[in-house]
Amino acid sequence: MKASFKKHIFFFKRPSGTSRGVLTEKYSWFIEIYDEVDSSIKGIGECSVIPGLSPDFNDFESYEEILSKVCSNVDEYLSDLDLLDSFPSILFGLETAFLDLKNGGKKLIFENDFSKGKKRIAINGLIWMGDSANLLDQIDQKLEEGYSCLKMKIGAIDFQTEINVIESIRKRYTVDQISLRVDANGAFSPNEALSKLNELSNYEIHSIEQPIEVKQWEVMKDLCLSTKVPIALDEELIGITQLEQKKELLQTILPQYIILKPTLHGGIKGCKEWIQLSESMNIPWWMTSALESNVGLNAVAQFAGEFDNDLPQGLGTGSLYTNNIESNLRVEGGEIFCI
Repeated sequence: MKASFKKHIFFFKRPSGTSRGVLTEKYSWFIEIYDEVDSSIKGIGECSVIPGLSPDFNDFESYEEILSKVCSNVDEYLSDLDLLDSFPSILFGLETAFLDLKNGGKKLIFENDFSKGKKRIAINGLIWMGDSANLLDQIDQKLEEGYSCLKMKIGAIDFQTEINVIESIRKRYTVDQISLRVDANGAFSPNEALSKLNELSNYEIHSIEQPIEVKQWEVMKDLCLSTKVPIALDEELIGITQLEQKKELLQTILPQYIILKPTLHGGIKGCKEWIQLSESMNIPWWMTSALESNVGLNAVAQFAGEFDNDLPQGLGTGSLYTNNIESNLRVEGGEIFCI
């Protein structure tokens, strides 16, 4: 088979705040694999990175060197996906490009009820960091759009301001009306984390993602044992590629949830391993996109559609960019579906 790649820059409709700074643009690379007989048929997969978070991205030059090597030896890499264990974003791009090609180059990654338009997936509405007024405006908009589960980024502004916003939500909406998730992206220090979690527990928070920085397994284990707010591991899973390592992490920390992002957590292959392990240990999970364009989001959503998982998934990022790629995905009433 023949393959090639190309880079694309996406621009945010409005600056999006995270604990790692404000994002205004986003880079992706698209792998294209061509049919050996009919080169007009091609599969496309997105390699999406978040600088400072993606374990396989250090700079443009080295990243594109790996992409060039993969595309020049595409059959070798497809026959041994383990070669890309340290490059999850490239692995996911390659896996989904191949599946797309295999299914006729029609953006069909997995044939299931979701991709056939017979199943809708509940998703959370994403609330980006900002000042108090901005946060409340975003929340009002998401509620008007029909979301019943919101995910709020915290950790970049004053914690008391964020508590005030959360309190204002709970004064207006009960836990039966709105399920509220928060994502700290590791912003809490170990010595303050439990007190902040206890304060958050006053507002019936569904879960908190990654309260402290990664690679503090014993501290995280103690937090999971003591917290009144269920903890979901996210960044903690990045870079853990071997099955025994994954098992050790889950057995040590015993988190209440894990969150899976294929471009960060080992592509389709790696996420399937996480799912099998977590389900064997009765640890619930949900899947989340990681700022991919509609190409990657389509692949993640179809992958999520392979499972019977009633938890709202994190797939509401299709409207982030001014120059996003046309999509057959639609969001309505807090659910995503194919048309």
